[in-house]
Amino acid sequence: MSENATQIDQAHAVMEQSDDANARLRFYERLADGELLILLEAEPVGDKIEPALFPVEDQTFVLVFDRAERLAEFVGKVAPYAAMSGRALAAMLAGQGIGMALNPDVAPSSILIPATAVDWLAQTLGNGPEQGEARFLEVRAPVGLPEDFITALDRKLASAAGLARSAYLVGATYEGGAKGHFLAFVDAIAPAQSALAQSVAEALTFSGIEAGALDVGFIDASDAMAARLAKVGLRFDLPAAKTPATPGANPGMDPSRPPKLK
Repeated sequence: MSENATQIDQAHAVMEQSDDANARLRFYERLADGELLILLEAEPVGDKIEPALFPVEDQTFVLVFDRAERLAEFVGKVAPYAAMSGRALAAMLAGQGIGMALNPDVAPSSILIPATAVDWLAQTLGNGPEQGEARFLEVRAPVGLPEDFITALDRKLASAAGLARSAYLVGATYEGGAKGHFLAFVDAIAPAQSALAQSVAEALTFSGIEAGALDVGFIDASDAMAARLAKVGLRFDLPAAKTPATPGANPGMDPSRPPKLK
């Protein structure tokens, strides 16, 4: 694998070399989390884009690339494109009968992702965590969770800059005797709580773990529970917020203006 390989290249290579279902899940996780460049027929108009559609046998695909130079190499000329996350693109294409042609002929991760797989990805990403309340009898150091999940969770939280101060992962015994794991976000900003819970649910899903294996909650640093969790929990420090960029005219880059198909 070249030193210039992208995360999608690396995940694709692992998937191609293994029949392990978890390797396929990790590839789709990289696809969902990464920024993709979609080749367009024309420049975006407002919040609407018109992807270039390419038939392959009896299926239709949009062309997507994970690097601008790969798109330029494929097209061979200046061409309009929109940039958005893989999850946003999957949501936009879901139910349209359109697949993704990823890095066609210009990268080791060249692959045709059929419409059925795009629909599955959109549905999987849309399965949010269930909300509920529970009381602890005991909290303890977390044990038994796969290392793949810990790595995936760390990667997810590293991309959540400024949404919370930190998080603690603990084992827990609940009222009634049930045992499980609990992840508490400390000083999370209220509008981001749903997104943070969703990111944890995705880390579980793409690690091949049942969603019920982990509960998510939100506490203030001043809460007594925060001190209890700090003593036994595995701590994740979230990065500080970066200076927000001013959204440009490209609708795919502004999360408040999701793109629409023409």
